[in-house]
Amino acid sequence: MQSTASAVGVVVVIVANPLAEGAAAAIFLNPEKSNDQCYHLHVPVKRQPIALTLAGVDSSGGAGVVVDMATFTAFGVQGKCVVTAVTAQSSKAVWGVQGTRPAIITAQLEAAFSERPPVVAKSGMLHSSGVVEAVAEFWDQRRTPLVVDPVLASSSGTTLLNPAGVRALKRRLLPLAKVVTPNVPEAEALSGMFIKSSEDMRQAARAIHEMYGCAAVITGGHLRGKEILEVLYDGRDEYEFAAPRLRGGPWRGTGCRFASAVAAELAHGNSLSAAVGEATQWVSAALAKIKGR
Repeated sequence: MQSTASAVGVVVVIVANPLAEGAAAAIFLNPEKSNDQCYHLHVPVKRQPIALTLAGVDSSGGAGVVVDMATFTAFGVQGKCVVTAVTAQSSKAVWGVQGTRPAIITAQLEAAFSERPPVVAKSGMLHSSGVVEAVAEFWDQRRTPLVVDPVLASSSGTTLLNPAGVRALKRRLLPLAKVVTPNVPEAEALSGMFIKSSEDMRQAARAIHEMYGCAAVITGGHLRGKEILEVLYDGRDEYEFAAPRLRGGPWRGTGCRFASAVAAELAHGNSLSAAVGEATQWVSAALAKIKGR
């Protein structure tokens, strides 16, 4: 809320709601009037772009929908969500997982697109082949850019997508994606290659594009080195982005933050390479801030 005083003694209070239907309320108060007469004027403001996350609820707050929505907010993007599963997690273990029925997935998607549809979407934990199929069937009719974070397991090692789900992801969803954002173990699972170096990352990114038709950015946090390297191949050009490696970790929710940041930048109309570069630097800064707490 912002307040200013005019030359005629009228106080103007402007209240801007980023979630409102494209308008801010300007309230004019005349302090010389005993009844404080008000005059309202609706002033057009720029709407925030909308992004959608399809992911699980992490009860610890360290990953999943909670982190995705917070990332969207940090980038000035309004978030919507489709909850694919509810998990009971601590920072060290997964205590339980309850998946969402595919019919409810479809209903959530239809609701999300029924008004002010998202301009980009990001998927994370999908839990089962039924959920993957439901998302793919919905996306068969859509051209909304989809960023796929291929979550296969938790940071603690618990499987979060069963073998049938992995097959469905490869066969049905990745061909519909704009970009997939695997870490090294996930890239190995998608490409069938062993990745031990930056050159391996480059080859795997190209292989993933050839196999599934989408751009691929492999995040190198699992490899050793003073810097963390991200390798993007978009089907024509190859890009590399580096960020300093922080001591400590492993850091939970980094894949969620990265993919959501890429989606948010795409929502603002930026190119894929620019989005990946910005996401790389933002995640590095966010982790440095978390470490400093």
